[in-house]
Amino acid sequence: MSNYFVGARHHTRRRCLSPQARHSQSNSWLRWLDQLLRWTERSKRSAAFRDLADDPHLLRDIGLTRREAIEEADKPIWR
Repeated sequence: MSNYFVGARHHTRRRCLSPQARHSQSNSWLRWLDQLLRWTERSKRSAAFRDLADDPHLLRDIGLTRREAIEEADKPIWR
């Protein structure tokens, strides 16, 4: 019977995270969220470059060729 209670105490201890461990877990979620937001922004930027590639006047205004705009649009979101 005493082994049952020892095991229960040990299990309870593992579930209680130290402040550092909780902080580390929240940081991992923040890093994940930050990465997701960066990928979203890059996706929007790629779409904007793709739209821009069809307008020669705007391309000339910002000093890009159509090919450069398409190359930027075709970059994967993780790069």
